Amino acid sequence: MLIKTYASHVEGVEAQTITVEVNAGGPAGDGKDFLKMVGLPDNAVKEGFARILAAISNIDMRLPRVKFVVNLAPADLRKEGSAYDLPIAIGLLASTAKMGIEDIDKYVFMGELSLDGGLRPIKGALPIAIQARKEGYKGLILPKQNAREAAIVNNLEVFGIENIREVVDFFDKKTTLTQTIVDTRTIFTETQNIYSVDFSDVKGQENIKRALELAAAGGHNVILIGPPGAGKTMLARRLPTILPPLNLHEALETTKIHSVAGALPAGSALVSTRPFRSPHHTISDVALVGGGSNPMPGEISMAHNGVLFLDELPEFKRTVLEVMRQPMEERKVTISRAKITVDYPASFMLVASMNPCPCGFYNHPDKECVCSPGVVKRYLNKISGPLLDRIDLHVEVTPVSYEELADYTPSKENSESIVERVIKARAIQTERFKDYKDIHANAQMPSRLVREVCQLNKPGITLLKTAMEKLQLSARAYDRILKVARTGADLAGSEDIKIEHLAEAIQYRSLDREGWSG
Repeated sequence: MLIKTYASHVEGVEAQTITVEVNAGGPAGDGKDFLKMVGLPDNAVKEGFARILAAISNIDMRLPRVKFVVNLAPADLRKEGSAYDLPIAIGLLASTAKMGIEDIDKYVFMGELSLDGGLRPIKGALPIAIQARKEGYKGLILPKQNAREAAIVNNLEVFGIENIREVVDFFDKKTTLTQTIVDTRTIFTETQNIYSVDFSDVKGQENIKRALELAAAGGHNVILIGPPGAGKTMLARRLPTILPPLNLHEALETTKIHSVAGALPAGSALVSTRPFRSPHHTISDVALVGGGSNPMPGEISMAHNGVLFLDELPEFKRTVLEVMRQPMEERKVTISRAKITVDYPASFMLVASMNPCPCGFYNHPDKECVCSPGVVKRYLNKISGPLLDRIDLHVEVTPVSYEELADYTPSKENSESIVERVIKARAIQTERFKDYKDIHANAQMPSRLVREVCQLNKPGITLLKTAMEKLQLSARAYDRILKVARTGADLAGSEDIKIEHLAEAIQYRSLDREGWSG
């Protein structure tokens, strides 16, 4: 008897329906050809047959001793992972009349089986659910741990199960399954913008807060330079709290990536706050940008719509940092293999931090730097010029004084008050770039648009020319200064870039100044 069940294959952040064809018939003979599996299954799929047999046996069912042929179609697409256990098991039972088959073709099945018949969670439940709804399936049956994640897709019945016996009884009409229902908008509204940190926790550092406000308002990348213990990491961790809240589309897009990576906590439904990713400096280039034999998203995609924080930037391997350059420009990463090419979104804000020198005390107001001549410059040269070219704000972080640390008066400037200004500035930019599909913030402007949007008056032109000459700023600083000045004007609600906005932008180009590192 031939039975078809349906599963799903995740490639990138999209899913493709897989037809699991199971044919049972003819004696098994000596048992060597008890089961033949075709359709490019990998070892994890092939090994699933041992798990399936044990699971069926442990729910007090038996398969007859006949030959089984399992085809995973389309046959030219490689099937990977253990999530095909459930659809194959259902196909084996249905093809031998061990369970009912009415409406079995209206459901998509996914799940890894334990030997006792229990189900383990899978990756990519959200894109699987989206594809199932798109193709008109009635429902999705998958492990209970993934049910809430899949249930945010409306017009699709989602059933979370704990044991394969529940599925068998459901199609035998012996029991009913409880549909998992999630009110996506309510969950999104209730959990949106809830953070455990706040800018009011930061003592002093008002100039650094202002720099991060500029970064958030214009989507600018930023590097924080300062001695150990100055608060660089503390400030960076609070940047997501002043970014505009995710909208529902961004939340779903972010959740898809985390779902594919298996990074969603069990039982969770939606990523509703801006991601903050902080990989260690020993990370490999594949772990950062994504890849592997079975391509998976890397840290830059996990930070999509959020912040990627690289602490101690010069300690990262140069090759790791270089592979980031193209994704930073295109806001996506393309991973190519011999048979497949997948795209992962990678629209993130880069926040980096570093000590000014190996000992950490170059330009410190109180402590003396012990690095020998030339060491500071060699240390900074670990960061390539093209990477620095993509960072708009260079911010020098100075230590906080004892008086500021000992002041327990709550700061008036909290994340809530800052984000209000940021949202207003972003609204101005949304209106400005409404005719440009891929431009949403000032930092994303190409050079041709900078000349149009960031025009200066005569005093501004004079100031910028003087700054370029006196501070010996490099040519790459020119566009960056104009973009940041435009953001400063947006925060002030000004249509024109005034001289104070330009002056503020100029001071955030520390690493472009000739002689800064000695």
